[in-house]
Amino acid sequence: MIIVLVLIPPLRRLAVRMDFVDRPTSRKIHKEPVPHLASIAIFLGFMIPYVLLTKHWDKEMLGIVIGSLLILGIGMIDDWYKTKGKDFGALPKTLVQVSAAVIVYSVGISFEGMSVPFSGHMIIFPEWLQFLLTILWVFGVTTVINFMDGLDGLSGGVAAISAFTLFIVAIVKGQPQSAMMAILLIGITLGYLKYNKPPAKIYMGDAGATFIGFMLGIIALDGAFKQVTVISILVPVLALGVPIFDNIYVVIKRYLNGQPVYKADRSQLHYRLLSWGLNPKQAVLFIYLISACLSLSSIILMLLS
Repeated sequence: MIIVLVLIPPLRRLAVRMDFVDRPTSRKIHKEPVPHLASIAIFLGFMIPYVLLTKHWDKEMLGIVIGSLLILGIGMIDDWYKTKGKDFGALPKTLVQVSAAVIVYSVGISFEGMSVPFSGHMIIFPEWLQFLLTILWVFGVTTVINFMDGLDGLSGGVAAISAFTLFIVAIVKGQPQSAMMAILLIGITLGYLKYNKPPAKIYMGDAGATFIGFMLGIIALDGAFKQVTVISILVPVLALGVPIFDNIYVVIKRYLNGQPVYKADRSQLHYRLLSWGLNPKQAVLFIYLISACLSLSSIILMLLS
């Protein structure tokens, strides 16, 4: 959190100097250009303590670092295009994000299987299914957190609530590495929210949002999804319930309307709440409440399963 708090002000000034700003459009809420580049502070705020606190450098850590750099890099390119009023192609962005997920799988972070309730018998999925589920989960969470980034303070706050939930799950399950990664994620999101609360002074852009989503997906795979039962498999899904369920709805709606699923519009939950008469702060707080309720349900389900 301290790293993010310290780095954002100079990065904000640099973004203004470089004209690396998010300009208002008919779809967006803000009326004035807002600097980008908070993604760099978010990335360093996570990676510096992660590297320093990890006792053993291994291939898992290397895979996370390389995958994160890919996510950050393609996100920065996408953000740069947006500052110029252009759209970066969905295909290259998707290919890089999927490649990052493949790297995560290749270093051993995967959805291996689930245990049968009452018997304790572990069902190990075939490798092709492990691969498919891992890629879908990591890529999916990366995407849905990015799609949620539409109002000041929204994506960072929802990510903090989800990370806190995964931290509790990791502590209860005795998974120190996942707990450490989750608490680092809480720190960087809280530091970012200091500058992103309405009215936002800086944005993290696609680079920051996809990085946070990428890390949430990894933390869930390396923690909450370890030795899950048929019931407790819902724990990480509920922990990330708001962005997951909202974006399933959005993708289905766009598909049925014949629109590209990656084409940004105003069909997300926060835009629907605004159209129903809530102001931006009320919409954000309402989504926080839903997210907190789902996260609490997730923790209760874990304790009962």
